[in-house]
Amino acid sequence: MPSPCDAKYAPAGDVGAALMMIDSRLKAVYSGRSATDPEQQQLVDQFAASLGPEEANDLVDGACTLIYMFVQWLRMAHEDQNTDVIEYVVPSFVASMRMMPKSVRPEVIPTMVGMVVAAATGLSPNLWRKQYGDWTGDEMNSLEATALLLAEHINRLTGDRDFATRMVTEALSRSDLD
Repeated sequence: MPSPCDAKYAPAGDVGAALMMIDSRLKAVYSGRSATDPEQQQLVDQFAASLGPEEANDLVDGACTLIYMFVQWLRMAHEDQNTDVIEYVVPSFVASMRMMPKSVRPEVIPTMVGMVVAAATGLSPNLWRKQYGDWTGDEMNSLEATALLLAEHINRLTGDRDFATRMVTEALSRSDLD
């Protein structure tokens, strides 16, 4: 029996905008800046303020699509090594989130882990989360951090700081051709 949280039922959202935000954060991390650049933060704040409710929902859906894509790539990579993605990714993911108390409140970590596990089992992170009610403000930074940590993990595994971004960009380019 198919699940109502199956990824095939999920809206893709604005993957391009979500990817742009994650790529910008990755570049800041890789440049060694521990604090957010004030100009960059101002641009992000202006962008967020320009979004209406529908566009904001599309951005959240896009971030969830990124999480799904990243976890699916990690799942396939782990399957090639006869290992379990949940066993190998979730503990380090939780440890990383716990080291980010300004961005990720401890009480939302279980929700973010649930989204990653949902994606690892083929469910839509967004549809899985929505069954528990509306998104909270505290979850927004955590959602971004989840996508960022997964992308950075992929980049580390591949030894290529642009791999995760390029993978999604290429998938988007292929989908435009179909």
